[in-house]
Amino acid sequence: MRPAGSPEELQRRRRRAIALLREGVAPVDVASRVGVDRRSVRRWNAAFRRHGAAGIAPRPTPGRPCALTETHKRRLERLLLKGARGCGFATDLWTCVRVAELIRNRFGVHYHVDHIGRLLHALGWSPQKPTRLALERDEAAIARWIKEDWPRVKKTPPAATRRSSSLTKRAS
Repeated sequence: MRPAGSPEELQRRRRRAIALLREGVAPVDVASRVGVDRRSVRRWNAAFRRHGAAGIAPRPTPGRPCALTETHKRRLERLLLKGARGCGFATDLWTCVRVAELIRNRFGVHYHVDHIGRLLHALGWSPQKPTRLALERDEAAIARWIKEDWPRVKKTPPAATRRSSSLTKRAS
């Protein structure tokens, strides 16, 4: 699994480890200072001895490159912030299908719906579940009902007739 951090940050960590090894610091101590396993330090040292600086240089990230350019990603994020209605959809709810359609229409790039979630996650977006409210909901009528009708309807007995469970139990 690839460690967290940009390729430049990982490269700095490897260079620091090599510099510490050249100063005579033991690989175990280098590993604790740099925050990696001792085997990584030994692997880096062997690669450095064999290939020099190229041995510890960052390599390209495996996998297919993203079809959207960085400029497209920034534009996509601005479009998402405008909301779905602002982009021509009937409601203001973004779905993966809608985002895929938006990308296809605006940038000419075809994404499968199943991959949109990963793309959005990489942009720092997370799935949200909208709160469901009835379209006919009338907040004023609800508040009035709670204030006027609810006290009359609820089945709580008056305080004088209520008994605790300890008083109703009979001694055997």
